[in-house]
Amino acid sequence: QVQLVESGGGLVQAGGSLRLSCVLSGGTFTPYGMGWFRQAPGKEREFVSSITWNLGRTLYADSAKGRFSISRDRTNDTVYLQMNSLQPEDTAIYYCARQPFVGAPYDSWGQGTQVTVSS
Repeated sequence: QVQLVESGGGLVQAGGSLRLSCVLSGGTFTPYGMGWFRQAPGKEREFVSSITWNLGRTLYADSAKGRFSISRDRTNDTVYLQMNSLQPEDTAIYYCARQPFVGAPYDSWGQGTQVTVSS
């Protein structure tokens, strides 16, 4: 059974940084990619960033470009999201998810980690 466990969230002042981690375990095959999503109170979940597992190709939402950086450590089955220049509007629960195959929907999700940015 696939498990995704996020960590690294917390409370930070505007302009600060956080690094989120997501450890993938229990899978029987290498995923095509991994993604980060977030959900703010009263809003729908939105895409933040993704990375392909083998080639490391990345995508970012416009809100993340230039401030966030996604990376992966294939040895330790971990995906990271480095978030810099955080703003109050980045406050949300951040989730990582697995994309099993190219073009497939994300099929496994972590429990989320809370990020709160104070002004």
